[in-house]
Amino acid sequence: MPLIFPRLRGLYDRLEPLSYLLLRIAFGLMLMTHGVPKLLGRSHGSMADPMAGSVNLIANVLHLPAAPLIGWFIALLEGVGGLMLAAGLFTRLVAPMVAVQMLVICYLLAPTFPWIDRGFEYPLMLAFVALCITTRGSGRGSVDAWLGREL
Repeated sequence: MPLIFPRLRGLYDRLEPLSYLLLRIAFGLMLMTHGVPKLLGRSHGSMADPMAGSVNLIANVLHLPAAPLIGWFIALLEGVGGLMLAAGLFTRLVAPMVAVQMLVICYLLAPTFPWIDRGFEYPLMLAFVALCITTRGSGRGSVDAWLGREL
């Protein structure tokens, strides 16, 4: 495809792997900020106990069975899975799980989340980033690459 600024092709080609690496790291760290407080029982933003808040939402709003177990799975996916994505470890295993989690959040909570003011655009965007990482793999600068695994 022709570029608007063809002289920048070399720069774009050199920066593309770095920009993807930074996207994957930022995505993983953002997930960790939601999972680690749940795992450690620490406050997160306005939530004094994010794990209790998540379990309450799962049990009393979504009416799903085994709410504490689902809550722990989500906390581990966000906390440990976020670290794995940031490091680029088992990326093609973790990223699709995050994509499904974010799509489920969008589907289940969309009626209560308007597009703005705590809207579902945040989990929707995270779902698309997770899908991108799923299809691209871990890329350069990852533990998977260092181990000689699928990139």
